[in-house]
Parts: sequence; structure tokens; C-alpha cells
Amino acid sequence: MAILLTGGAGFIGSHTALVLLEAGLDVVVYDNLSNASRESLTRVEQLTGRSIIFYEGDIRDGVRLDEVLASQPIESVIHFAGLKAVGESTQQPIAYYDNNVNGTLCLCEALERAGIRTLVFSSSATVYAESKQMPLSEQAPTGRPTNPYGSSKLMIEWILKDLHAADSRWSVALLRYFNPVGAHPSGRIGEDPTGQPNNLLPFITQVGVGRLDELSVYGSDYPTADGTGVRDYIHVMDLAAGHLNALRQVAEKGGLHTWNLGTGRGYSVLEMISAFEKISGKPIPYKLVGRRAGDIAECWADAQKADRELGWRAERGLDEIMCDSWRWQTENPTGFGQA
Repeated sequence: MAILLTGGAGFIGSHTALVLLEAGLDVVVYDNLSNASRESLTRVEQLTGRSIIFYEGDIRDGVRLDEVLASQPIESVIHFAGLKAVGESTQQPIAYYDNNVNGTLCLCEALERAGIRTLVFSSSATVYAESKQMPLSEQAPTGRPTNPYGSSKLMIEWILKDLHAADSRWSVALLRYFNPVGAHPSGRIGEDPTGQPNNLLPFITQVGVGRLDELSVYGSDYPTADGTGVRDYIHVMDLAAGHLNALRQVAEKGGLHTWNLGTGRGYSVLEMISAFEKISGKPIPYKLVGRRAGDIAECWADAQKADRELGWRAERGLDEIMCDSWRWQTENPTGFGQA
């Protein structure tokens, strides 16, 4: 039996594929390669010595999904596929609702037709209501997210909760993770955004390697210690391990569960720049610009529930995050070969 990863060629998906393969599980990846490279999976295969079955396709294509599900012995799904840039979502809300929400509906319909009802969903801390109380536990109220990306994730959570309530045969994990960063310690796979990065750390490393001239720091007047936004940055390898633990839990025990995956500590943008400069020895020129639409001042996780119920906690700290990110960027200055 195999695990289907939608969006499995992307940053988090490829690292999760590696962790699953190392755990002895078979992996099938379904990805439209709109923000990912087939090369990432080739490198995962090289690192693990195991093969991945790959299908190119869009999750809104029900016919294609039916073909894949009928041709492979899939028992459960980890659903990563979707658009993910907060700022872009404020400019292209319809695209985000179509890809993320409509795409998930198409996926669930195809899974129902195939009789597959175990699903781990890649959700986000953006579903939480803006709060001055940190850290955020799973009991913190969700609200009207500040951007369409977060709204799409919250809508999908509602869909999956309603699906489970209507049919308890569905086993669902909602993984609300914070800010994935880092890379595999081999330097062979890492984050490779298309165009200018939307996330902080690849922006920093691309400045460090000379692909970009300077970093834009969005907002310097937040009510934080240094005025810049504070986030909980979790190493992607820790995050991938969390998916494996969650998958095992819902496959064995069923039900619907929500878990935060984060470190429990926040770092500001300026702290991240300083930490990178310390590890890399590279100065990072930056300019302070206005706040970015949809961003909030600070956000970090209470991950005690995942520790208690999954036996999972983030093990890698900021120095390891920076070392692995810099190794990936220096060994792959143009990512997986994009111009």
C-alpha cells in the first residue's frame, strides 16, 4: 500500500516524501509542477535509494485523479497541493479559492469514489484569529483570516470537519504549521521558489548568494521588540517527521484531530538576519519598507498537544536551520536549475 502526496514535489512535500521512504513506506506523488520541480523527487530517490511513482496533474482534474487512484494501491493521502503566498493571495483571491478550496473538494470527491478516507491536510497557523496572547494553542479561536490564503485554509478545515461529521469513516488530521524553513542536511533538496521569494529565509539566502541585491523587510513599526514581525520558524525536516507521526496516528486510531506543528518560540525578521549573518559570514543588506498586506505582528505555536499525542516535537534550532539553508543555497545557487 502507498501514500499519495498531492503537491509532493514542492518544498514540504519533497522532504516529507523522503521521510516516508526512509520509514519504509511507498510514495506516489501527484503535482502540477506550477511551483515545484520534478528534479526534487529525483534527488529524493537518490538520497533514499528508493523510487517514487510520479503523476503530473492538477487536483481540480477529477478524471486524472480517478485514473491515478485506480492505478495505484493508495491507502491514505497527505494533501499539500495549493497556492501558498500570503501577499499574492490578497491580489488574486479567486485563484486561491479555486486552487485551494475547489481543488480540495475535487480531491475529496475522487477519494470518496475510490473508497480512500484517510487524509492528512497541510493547514496553517493563519487560520487563527489575530491575538495578542501567545503562544497559540489548538484551542485558540479561529477567525476571519487577514488574507485569502488563510481563509482558504480555514474553509478547507471546515469542509473536512463537516465531511468527518457526516461520515465517521473519514480519518482526518489538520496540521496547522507555522513557518517552514531549512533544508535537508545533504544540501540536495530545499526551498526553490519561482520568481522572487515570498518567504523570508529564501529571500535572505538569495541575497547571501548574490541572486538578489537586498532584502525587503516588510514593516518596521509592529508592536514587537524591534518593530519587525515575529514568527515561529520550524525546520522542514522536523515538520516532515510530524506528518509521518500524524499519518500513523489517524491511520491507526481514526477520528478527526488538529495539531500545531511549531517550535514554541518566535524570532523577529531582524533576529533572523543576524542569525544568518553569524552562520554564513555574509552581510545581508536590507531596506525597511511598508507592511505587506495580510501580515500580522507576531505568531508562534504552543505545540504541547503534538508532543503529548504524537510523541513529536521540533528538535532543530535556529543555527541548524541557517546552516542547512545556506548549504542548500550555496550548493544550488539557482535552485533546481531555474534561470
